[in-house]
Amino acid sequence: MADQCPPKRVVGAKQTLKAVLNCKVAQVYIARDAEEHVVKKIKEACEEKGIKIVYIDTMKELGRICGIDVGAATAADVIGER
Repeated sequence: MADQCPPKRVVGAKQTLKAVLNCKVAQVYIARDAEEHVVKKIKEACEEKGIKIVYIDTMKELGRICGIDVGAATAADVIGER
């Protein structure tokens, strides 16, 4: 069961990268103020797989959009298993 894709949206760099590599992802959100070393692998994986990246101005704003009280560097919309 651990290899199944989570429903709808994942938040955070580790979970986003895992979803991009293992799941069917509609699009990825990246905060413009996130540190490059945090988002670099995610950007490369999205480019490789042709996944659209939507840039959000700040980590705080992305966190709010995702319904959490803290900032988020990245998030992804998951649409099902690969």
